[in-house]
Amino acid sequence: MEFTGGGRLEVRITPADVGKRVSVRRLTGSGGAPAKFTDTVGVLTSWNEGVLLITRRTGESIRIPESALVAGKVVPAAPARRRGPAADFLELARVTARAWQPVESERLGEWELRASSGFTRRANSVLPLGDPGMPLDEALARVRTWYEDRGLPAYVQTATGAAGTQEELCAELEARGWRREVSAEVRIGALAPIGDLDVDVERVRLARSVDEAWLQRYQRSGVPGPHVLKVLGSGPSVWFASVPGGIGGPPAAIGRCVVDGRWAGFMAVEVDPTYRRQGLATSVMTALARRVLEEGASAAWLQVESDNDGARALYDGMGFATHHRYHHFRSA
Repeated sequence: MEFTGGGRLEVRITPADVGKRVSVRRLTGSGGAPAKFTDTVGVLTSWNEGVLLITRRTGESIRIPESALVAGKVVPAAPARRRGPAADFLELARVTARAWQPVESERLGEWELRASSGFTRRANSVLPLGDPGMPLDEALARVRTWYEDRGLPAYVQTATGAAGTQEELCAELEARGWRREVSAEVRIGALAPIGDLDVDVERVRLARSVDEAWLQRYQRSGVPGPHVLKVLGSGPSVWFASVPGGIGGPPAAIGRCVVDGRWAGFMAVEVDPTYRRQGLATSVMTALARRVLEEGASAAWLQVESDNDGARALYDGMGFATHHRYHHFRSA
């Protein structure tokens, strides 16, 4: 990482660069420990009272005293990963949202308030894809009231790590005491290589609707109700997959796929612990991919929580690459 100008370290950023992607170097070390340089890259989300706030692509916010800066510059937006299909944030945000449509929604400017009796944060949070049409504090007050009226906690879903994502909104929420509870990666990849995998799909059953056995395997459904079925069945074209387990028991593995134009989204891929390491997750995804390729889809997406190392390793092997990350902030 090069900061020098004419052989000297230079701080070439100012408070006027808030909102831009920057790279800074600071001097760290305290309590008699040797001082060392530490580099940080992210969006400069505030610069107030001698403290810089930089939000990294992971959503982590780093506070840096102005006095510790030894170098800094504005840098270009992170290049798009071209391991898979090209996509921008807004396109993916809308596609992923249509795969988890809420039971109830209301517009607040360019924000969408979504509620589904608490089933999945994605269908019970604000999707803020633009201006709410009023000052932020007023909008957040409206959000709290809307969710309180429904007996739900107020969540806002934000994104970081790609061009056009919402690092500044993340910083504004943190400054107001909202807590980041869950973070996940949105990954994308080509669909055809998944369908081309040489795996056994004979046991995988595909259906247009979800049944009681499928719901027994799905860990997030809780007590199934009409709201769960409505959310799971939402989307332009929905497919459910299952692999039979023991006689009379729930499936050994399940999955869900939603086709939306060129995109196919994979979700709810779960395997009974007693059947793991048999390649069933791969078989489920391959069977779904082969089916939705017939509908004209060519690109794939999925969401995986940042601490799910097993799933992340599986998706690495399938060619998925992280496009951006999303976060759910809960009102204090």
